[in-house]
Amino acid sequence: MATAVPAQNPSIHAHTRYWVVPAVRAVVALAAGAIITFTRDAHTATFGLVVFGIFALVDGLATGVLSWLLAGRRLTRGLFAAQGAIGVIAGILALALTGAGLGLFLYLVTVWAALTGILELYSGMRERSRDAAARDWLITGAITAVLALVLLFAPADAILAIGLFGAWAVIVGVFQGIGAVTLRTASRSGTATRGAESGS
Repeated sequence: MATAVPAQNPSIHAHTRYWVVPAVRAVVALAAGAIITFTRDAHTATFGLVVFGIFALVDGLATGVLSWLLAGRRLTRGLFAAQGAIGVIAGILALALTGAGLGLFLYLVTVWAALTGILELYSGMRERSRDAAARDWLITGAITAVLALVLLFAPADAILAIGLFGAWAVIVGVFQGIGAVTLRTASRSGTATRGAESGS
């Protein structure tokens, strides 16, 4: 995860409270992954749209609002606000059209994963030498973009498609959780270092 600690590389900054963002995103993703994992017999298109809709709506709100409040640079905040807005729109569409079938599930999840994955990947590439969270953004963005590619070429099967989304949610949830712990540790180390320097 975000292994670049400010004390090791002064040019990379860990924002004091930003760890809250990946922590919340981890909880949301793991909740979606757990629901899908433990309800394998109910993997219909309607079920997929409901689970994805709730996930995308909550994750979009958390990503957009919390990143806007806690992320560092203005462009980074704007990119994550756009990413959050895409999630909210996708979630609303999925919940409003739960009877639309597998085609809509595949379309919504694929487009959502492609757009949000590219945005997060770009944020990570742009901030990789300035922000301690950039490595997390790079990897999460890449995994999400891969989900879009896999769904694009996967057979049109509800169980497979929902299972792939569930697997993505578990992987990203665990990754975000580790990232939150790493960022919190990095921010605390940076705060302690600055406190020691100011006291000396």
